[in-house]
Amino acid sequence: MKIDAFDKLLWILLSVVLIALALLLWQGSHRSGASGKSVSDRAMERELTYQARVALVQKLYGPVEELRSKGELQSALLKLDELARLYPGEAHGYILQAEILQQLGLIETALTNYVAGIRLDGDYIDKKSPLSRREEISRFVAEAERSIGSRAAANPSNRTLAVARKDLNYLKSRLAGGCE
Repeated sequence: MKIDAFDKLLWILLSVVLIALALLLWQGSHRSGASGKSVSDRAMERELTYQARVALVQKLYGPVEELRSKGELQSALLKLDELARLYPGEAHGYILQAEILQQLGLIETALTNYVAGIRLDGDYIDKKSPLSRREEISRFVAEAERSIGSRAAANPSNRTLAVARKDLNYLKSRLAGGCE
């Protein structure tokens, strides 16, 4: 049997395929050994990101909290409005605005802001989160349910109260463990 150029080419291609297969197998075993490390690295990275977010929220909204503690609620709302323009879509602003509006007695508007904040970030009703406002929101929901429920019964055709009732049901669902 004579080996010609075609046979040599086939042997070379077979060798290349075997080497490539061996490299793929070696690389796959190398990755699976490092996957335990990468999981812990990802958990640490997630924790660091979370801590950085909490620090940023405290830094950004510290002046608002200060104004609120002094009883300057209107000034706090103005500062929140300014921050909302700088950082649109930040959930903490909605939650703070809801708390201030609740203090002012504007239940439906506070309810709308709570819903907007929780839709953006569910950490505010998570028991384990340092940003959690679960207890405050639960008390607010109970208070709002009494207020809105009695007014909605008296005025069943009121569209504003129907929307408020829908938002209230959303918050109750999220507090009970439901998701979007």
